[in-house]
Amino acid sequence: MNRQEAEKLLKEYNKEEFHLLHAYTVEGVMRYFAKELGEDEEYWGIVGLLHDIDYEKYPEEHCQKAREILKNAGVEDDMIYSICSHGYGLCSELEPKKEMEKILFATDELTGLIWAAAKMRPSKSTKDMEVASLKKKFKDKKFAAGCSRDVIKKGAEMLGWDLDKLFEKTILAMRSCEDKVKEEINK
Repeated sequence: MNRQEAEKLLKEYNKEEFHLLHAYTVEGVMRYFAKELGEDEEYWGIVGLLHDIDYEKYPEEHCQKAREILKNAGVEDDMIYSICSHGYGLCSELEPKKEMEKILFATDELTGLIWAAAKMRPSKSTKDMEVASLKKKFKDKKFAAGCSRDVIKKGAEMLGWDLDKLFEKTILAMRSCEDKVKEEINK
């Protein structure tokens, strides 16, 4: 599946700007990490783009319905596993094994927390966000309460990173794609 086909599939199941924003953000974050690690940016980006393919229409069957949707679209089994493993322990029994899967698991919830924190900033941007300000928001359990701190911590542990490293790398990743994500939403 190429990027154009993946985006068409995404938009078949997702119409709300919030879900599209999240999909494009996670795509950009995954591309950033792939580039940093010398991996296939296209493949990692498509995994990020499609990771929540079923969430808008089938939130109660998240990661389960995705398997069916992706299989019917001709997506290969390895990619389906990678996509569905991001819900490990919550809505999927598939454990992240590859580094890409661990990064997706660790950054999925974190991107939501970072966007929520960015919206509170005068700039409304990640471009001037620092790790220290994100740590304050992370510690406030009422702030962006839907973003699981436990999943973020578990993701950092899977990667063998401390939270500061995960926060810093994910902020940098989001900075790298923020303008492109806005373009995608506004086209």
